[in-house]
Amino acid sequence: MQFTSFLENGKLTIALNGEIDHHCAKQYIQSIAAKIEAYTPDICILDFQEVSFVDSSGIAVVINALRNMSQIEGRLMLSGISDQPMRVFRASGIDKIVEIKEAVS
Repeated sequence: MQFTSFLENGKLTIALNGEIDHHCAKQYIQSIAAKIEAYTPDICILDFQEVSFVDSSGIAVVINALRNMSQIEGRLMLSGISDQPMRVFRASGIDKIVEIKEAVS
């Protein structure tokens, strides 16, 4: 599990990569929560541009980030989602509760 993050003008961007499954989801959840707690951003963007696969564990990562942002009255956005992760997010209804900034085909 690796990711990069940066804070700019109250907007925290976290660029995830690889596959998000049960092997790494817990680490992602903890790391994202720590970043949100440390920076208390107005907006947190989870960038999925380099993510090739998600399963239900990826949904848990998003839901936990949403919960963390809600606690500080911030917004969560997703961006750069490729086809496979987008199918999972649509099937789960994530696209109805989290703003998706852009989709790539």
